[in-house]
Amino acid sequence: MRNIWLGAVSLLTISACSSYTIPSVPFFSSVPDGVTLIEEVSQTPDKVMIPYSKYELDNGLTVILSPDHSDPLVHVDVTYHVGSAREEVGKSGFAHFFEHMMFQGSENVGDQEHFRLITEAGGTLNGTTNRDRTNYFQTVPSNQLEKVLWLESDRMGFLLDAVSQHKFEIQRDTVKNERAQGYDNRPYGLMWERMGESIYPEGHPYSWQPIGYVEDLDRVDVNDLKAFFLRWYGPNNAVITIGGDFDEDETLAWINQYFGSIPKGPEVEKAPKEPAVLTEDRYVTLEDRIQQPMVIVGWPTEYRGSEQQVSLDSLANVLGGGANGLLYQRLVKTQKAVDAGAFQDCAELACTFYVYAMGASGGEGDLTPLYEELMDTLEVFSNEGAEQERLDQITGMAEANAVFALESVRGKVTQLASNQTFYGQPDRIETRLNQIREVSPVSIMSVYQEYLQGKPKVTLSVIPRGEMDLAVQEANFSPAERTLPEYQKISADQLEQRRAIDEFDRSVMPEVAGGVQAQMPKLYEVYFDNGAELLGTKTTETPTVQIEFYLPAGERHVARGKEGLANLTASLLEEGTQQRSLEALKAELDKLGSNISVSAGSYSTSISVSALEKNLTPTLAIVEEILFEPKFAQADFDRLKQQMLEGVIYRHQTPNWLASQATRQVIFGRSLFSRSRDGTEASIANLTLDDVTEFYNTHYTPHGAQVVVVGDIDRKAIKQELAFFSNWQGEVSPLLRPQVVKPLTEQKIYLVDKPHAPQSVVRLVRKGRSFDATGETYLTQLANFNLAGNFNSRINQNLREDKGYTYGASGYLAANREVGIIVFNAQVRANATVASIEELQKELALFSEKGLTESELDFLRLAVGQQDALKYETPSQKAALLSNILTYSLDEDYLQQRNRIVETVDKATLDKLANKWFNPDDYQIIVVGDAKSLMPELEKLDIPIEELEIIR
Repeated sequence: MRNIWLGAVSLLTISACSSYTIPSVPFFSSVPDGVTLIEEVSQTPDKVMIPYSKYELDNGLTVILSPDHSDPLVHVDVTYHVGSAREEVGKSGFAHFFEHMMFQGSENVGDQEHFRLITEAGGTLNGTTNRDRTNYFQTVPSNQLEKVLWLESDRMGFLLDAVSQHKFEIQRDTVKNERAQGYDNRPYGLMWERMGESIYPEGHPYSWQPIGYVEDLDRVDVNDLKAFFLRWYGPNNAVITIGGDFDEDETLAWINQYFGSIPKGPEVEKAPKEPAVLTEDRYVTLEDRIQQPMVIVGWPTEYRGSEQQVSLDSLANVLGGGANGLLYQRLVKTQKAVDAGAFQDCAELACTFYVYAMGASGGEGDLTPLYEELMDTLEVFSNEGAEQERLDQITGMAEANAVFALESVRGKVTQLASNQTFYGQPDRIETRLNQIREVSPVSIMSVYQEYLQGKPKVTLSVIPRGEMDLAVQEANFSPAERTLPEYQKISADQLEQRRAIDEFDRSVMPEVAGGVQAQMPKLYEVYFDNGAELLGTKTTETPTVQIEFYLPAGERHVARGKEGLANLTASLLEEGTQQRSLEALKAELDKLGSNISVSAGSYSTSISVSALEKNLTPTLAIVEEILFEPKFAQADFDRLKQQMLEGVIYRHQTPNWLASQATRQVIFGRSLFSRSRDGTEASIANLTLDDVTEFYNTHYTPHGAQVVVVGDIDRKAIKQELAFFSNWQGEVSPLLRPQVVKPLTEQKIYLVDKPHAPQSVVRLVRKGRSFDATGETYLTQLANFNLAGNFNSRINQNLREDKGYTYGASGYLAANREVGIIVFNAQVRANATVASIEELQKELALFSEKGLTESELDFLRLAVGQQDALKYETPSQKAALLSNILTYSLDEDYLQQRNRIVETVDKATLDKLANKWFNPDDYQIIVVGDAKSLMPELEKLDIPIEELEIIR
């Protein structure tokens, strides 16, 4: 089954690495005073690498510059070598908390202005925190680079005076909401917290999660956070990495101007490596609001960068790497487990090797035999070992992934920043690939014997509440109650602030250079005699090709009562052909470094292909085999059908899915649009292999098919490569029957019960219009931009930043060729459910009555009008653009048409649309939460309440 559980991480993500260096010598480069050139790495032919220059400022700030002039954008990453591992016991969550505070304004940047300025510039931004580092990043049109450097330097050197107790308290509420949303109110959300507490001793820096504990956040104040900043956020503990379309000398001068005067922070020593040590097996049990029990087994190994890491990663791939992994073969394919896999979670100080398996729902998920199967599989490996052929497949995918990772500036910058932070060597691609090539069956067996075979481990049983008999065995270990040191309050006079002294006025935001011009890629078309059409564009930045085949075989084509058929058919296509098994196909694709996936959407089934250009021909031969010679074996059908049922059960436990399905049922009533693409338990249970065969024969046809091609190949060559497709003959796919959606005449609250949920999903929903690229739907999207369409929107600022009710609130229009909906959504604290509904209603009422302000209109024009520089960069972005053009028969310049609309639309037009579409009285209210506690509160709104039964 595909991706029921997404806890496992990619095992062979390639980190970048350098080819050669030039030592620091003054005449090699002209650099400003106070800046030292450390090394320069130039592009080497026939090597997969990222060229860069590395500098260091006198205050210790490391600077990495990697120009790439292929697109008019830049990506800026500032990484601080501090994560949750640097926190003190009793003050967990500080690194992540400070990530939030860094967006709250600084001495020369007003509250929430960082988000507004980057959004206004047409850019995107965010920050992330893990155990070992925190990073902040922005992607903007290249003319905005100096502004980004000004913003980042102001919060590095001039943050603390702007950090108030009030801001601290608001963000503390936001972090609590984030924890509730991502951990406490999420199926399986607490298992990694429990594993960390069980593997590591109390006080170990990895024994708590980056999100931290609520009790720690509750007992501190703003001065604790300021002290954390002063300890860890100095320039000597940071790396700034820039990639994209910029002038290196000019950029270096800006960096020196804005960052050079910021004083050093305290010296930061490397943290000692602390791999966990277990002396005996620990069995731990976690009860959760789930239906499918899961067992996770973890063994301590080494640390990131150790000699054994790559062999351990390869061991995880041999055991759990897709169809050819031992765990898939022995547990999933035999239907003993819903899902199973292996991965190594590796961090700077310690790593852990995991195997896991998910049991079936309905009381059939006894974890004891599943655990025994896991252990038996490891015993099989210990007897048989790894084959060199399997390692060749792993190497093939690693080499290809190294190339695919270079498709975006952000991807390259992220690699450079991470590798400099943890290895002091920004570009490590060739080093990493050589390490993978050196892995052997002997080295894999060696690490297996050293770290897994017969070694103490932690076994976690995640079970439905009240079903303790499903656990692997009775728990013999439970994390001890935390021992917290006495809290020592920090006073303001204990904070030794460091202030920069400048010869320029930092309060003046840099002026922006002239606007950039994003060029629409040059397109070519091919019309096939069999009724298919192709739209493509040639790109030469990387030697790769991406192809998307869209066939008229979506869930919209499925008859009532057979929901899920399109998805099941797509899945079965991947299960092997009349010539080769799934395992043989996957082995061949791995050697080529190619990927082929089949998936069903609403209106089409897509066959997605990515390949190195040199391996396109054999990859397309496999596509031909999959498309025209599917095996459609009964045994595969039975297994996939059962896995699909379990996947539906898994997804249907989440509050967001419940809210989405409630939206469909409320707005679209008994029409086909009320169906979930996943299908229901009843519909999937009734599907047969004959249904699949009939659907394939009827809807897998070239008539109406569309093909998108992006990559290092021209029109003539792709026509030759796709001869198999152009020669395909088939009948016209049956036409879709129009659906009638009856309008709702009475406003109601629809309550979906999720017992004991600590949060509620609140939605205001109404029927909208079908998709258009430049008409009323698009104009209504523009009208919504300031209401709920960006971080600084009225609704998000109200519910998140002002009230602290939620981690995030938003609104959007979703539309296809037939229907549309408008949704305003927030996942809020349970005790703020009614207040959140009232605030949403107030914001919609005000906006629909008064419309936009002039400043909001100006912000809209700037923000939306400058986004094109970021839209054409990667092959996947180009493919999505071309797909839209084909799907909706759009003009090739429709994005330019939209930009002209943004430039010229007047306030009166948008106000009129706001009045028409955002009146809160026209919206139905959906609440997913604990019905027992919510019902008395919701009744106070004096709106009829209906308890909604979700169709599962």
